Amino acid sequence: MAGGSMGGPTGVSKERADEYKGRVTAYVVISCLVAAIGGSLFGYDIGISGGVTSMDAFLEKFFPEVYRNQKHAHENNYCKYNNQSLAAFTSSLYLAGLVASIVASPITRKYGRRASIICGGISFMIGATLDASAMNLPMLILGRIMLGVGIGFGNQAVPLYLSEMAPTHLRGALNMMFQLATTLGIFTANMINYGTQKLQPWGWRLSLGLAAAPAILMTIGGILLPETPNSLIERGFQEKGKRVLEKIRGTTDIHAELQDIIDASELANSIKHPFRNILELRNRPQLIMAIFMPTFQILTGINSILFYAPVLFKSLGFGRNASLYSSALTGAVLASSTFISIALVDKLGRRALLITGGIQMVICQVIVSIILGVKFSSDGELSKTFSVLVVVVICLFVVAFGWSWGPLGWTVPSEIFPLETRSAGQSITVAVNLFFTFVIGQSFLSLLCAFKFGIFLFFAGWITIMTVFVCLFLPETKGVPIEEMIFLWKKHWFWKRIVR
Repeated sequence: MAGGSMGGPTGVSKERADEYKGRVTAYVVISCLVAAIGGSLFGYDIGISGGVTSMDAFLEKFFPEVYRNQKHAHENNYCKYNNQSLAAFTSSLYLAGLVASIVASPITRKYGRRASIICGGISFMIGATLDASAMNLPMLILGRIMLGVGIGFGNQAVPLYLSEMAPTHLRGALNMMFQLATTLGIFTANMINYGTQKLQPWGWRLSLGLAAAPAILMTIGGILLPETPNSLIERGFQEKGKRVLEKIRGTTDIHAELQDIIDASELANSIKHPFRNILELRNRPQLIMAIFMPTFQILTGINSILFYAPVLFKSLGFGRNASLYSSALTGAVLASSTFISIALVDKLGRRALLITGGIQMVICQVIVSIILGVKFSSDGELSKTFSVLVVVVICLFVVAFGWSWGPLGWTVPSEIFPLETRSAGQSITVAVNLFFTFVIGQSFLSLLCAFKFGIFLFFAGWITIMTVFVCLFLPETKGVPIEEMIFLWKKHWFWKRIVR
């Protein structure tokens, strides 16, 4: 911000960015680990609900109609699970998360990132306890809503916390810890489901209750961790902020970075209504990215594969064990592919990963829809060879998502906002993400029933649009300090007309 936002020469602040000193200290590592647990909660929940909804004992207790449908051989395969209350079990969590993330923004700004992390952990513990002990559908849904509140707070505070603690040259990789933890959470959930489905009739209670374990760790971590220097300085604790910055950078030579944070926080504090401010013309590019990046991330169709992997594979005629195996495999693939992104994001940059990932995903979706269209009838089963092929192609799709849109759908929006609109910007990103997650969660089973194999072409169309969008409108943010992102838009062929 320094020198640039006030109309001074661009060069001044560019030079200051090169003066940033610091190394990766134990503080940064520990804070990343604890913050990442927030991501694992999100992932655990995505993974657990899909497996639980394919367990007979769970369906029989809460969704008897679906339980009866799936036993009927004559029922259309694509439509066996098409039930709105079953979809509500999965999606209610995201609607609650959406509302919570909007409430979380002012709390994150006024009381710091840690306060939101603690609130998220506590809500999650309550939700996991309610779900594990649920006796009826309303109690089950109430538990899901409490989990949603936890996710709303966690997803609002954790990526912010990570991007503010990370040194500039490693911000992309450290920011991805959130996505890595999400994918590991999904994989863990798949493995737990695979184990607990053998423990009939109460295995699903264990699956749902185990979410309390990472929630406890996140709460304790939130209590013990330092607050970010950006948040302390923005709230007027300049001396304390300086001490924390020295601690997390492992050096007393922090003048350049400290000065940038102070300049940015003075500007931030002069703005009383960050949401109104975000609507101003000069913040238009960031606002567009905060809306489109999470929208596109969900419209890849990844969530339908992750939520409903066991249900999807079961609909395609895989047996119960085979469907849980297949979804555990996709979970493992997603987690491992995130490492590719962590290794490459600060070398190749954000754009290259998003564009190549998009192309690979389109090809995979088209192949799956062709196989299903040609080889799979709505009341038959896929042959062994084609079943394996579908799983392989879906894994290739998941790999592409895992090193491109998965992590970058969160990373890019969390690093492009100036401090004065950062928590509002993160709120919008989370709210949009949760809104579309809710929409896809609620409608996917009906879409699958209506579009049949065409559902994959529907998502392929969206991926094509978003790949073109990145080519045209997203500047490269690799290695640019957060406080100096403003210059990217001023140099961009399209945005420079808007942010004059």
